[in-house]
Amino acid sequence: MVATPIGNLMDMTFRAVDVLRQADLIACEDTRVTGKLLKHFGIKTPMISYNDHNGPKIRPRLISDMQAGKSIAVVSDAGTPLISDPGFKLVSACADEGLKVVPIPGASAFLAGLVVSALPTDKVLFIGFLPSKQKARQDTLKPLVGIDATLVFYESGPRLATTLAALSLQLGERSATVARELTKLYEEVTRGTLSNLSESYEKAEQPKGELVIVVGPPTESDEMSPKDIDEALLEALKTMTVRDASATVAIHTRRTKRSIYARALELKATHSNDH
Repeated sequence: MVATPIGNLMDMTFRAVDVLRQADLIACEDTRVTGKLLKHFGIKTPMISYNDHNGPKIRPRLISDMQAGKSIAVVSDAGTPLISDPGFKLVSACADEGLKVVPIPGASAFLAGLVVSALPTDKVLFIGFLPSKQKARQDTLKPLVGIDATLVFYESGPRLATTLAALSLQLGERSATVARELTKLYEEVTRGTLSNLSESYEKAEQPKGELVIVVGPPTESDEMSPKDIDEALLEALKTMTVRDASATVAIHTRRTKRSIYARALELKATHSNDH
C-alpha cells in the first residue's frame, strides 16, 4: 500500500519511488493520473486500473499474481490508499489468503489537515465524506454529537457551505478549521467556529477541489442538542413567522441563520402535515 503526494510531488518518499520501480505491477484508481506521477519519476512499471467499480473482476487476478510470487503496488489518485479511497477489500482478501501486506507511509490529507488545525489531537475520529442527501447526513451526524473527540471530514468545494451549516446545526458552536489546497501553491487554512465558517463560505466564491474539515470536541457550552433546538423553534413558531423565529433561535443557540431557517421550514411543514 503505497502513499503518493496529495499535491506537491516533493512529498513523494524515496522508499515509495523505489517500491514502485521494483513492483511487478501497479494497481491504481486511474492510470492517467498515476501515469503522470510515474513519468515524473521515470518509473516504467506496468499499471492496471483497480477501483470500486471493477474491483470484483480485478481483485482475483491480483490475488492470483501475488500467490504466484509477484509483487503488487497499490496506489490511489492521491494520498494514502484506503483513507476514503479503494483498497480495503483487497487488503482483506490478502489477509484471508495469508499474503503479506506492507504499508509504505507518506502523504495523507487527513493527517495534514489535522496537524495544522490547532485543535486537540489526543482523540480523533475520522469520518470522511458525509452523505449528500440531507436525511442520510443528519443520521450520520446524530451519533457524533456526544463523542468527546476531534472529528475530521473530507468535503468537495461545491458542498462545503452546506456541510458546514449542517455541522453547525447538529454539533453546535464548536471550534473548527477548513484546510484546502494542502501542500499546493495556494494552500489555505481557515480557523473559526462552525457558524462563522459556514456564513463566510456561503458568501465566498466556491472553492475548488477537495477540502479537510476539522471540528473540535464538544465543550461545556455546547449544551443545546438538535432536539433542544427543535423544541425552541416549535415554541417560537407559535407566535412568530419562520423568519423571525429562525433569527431569534439562531441568536440564542449561536447557530447559523441559514441552518436554523432551513430546520424551521422543515418543522413547519411537518407540523402542518400532522394537523
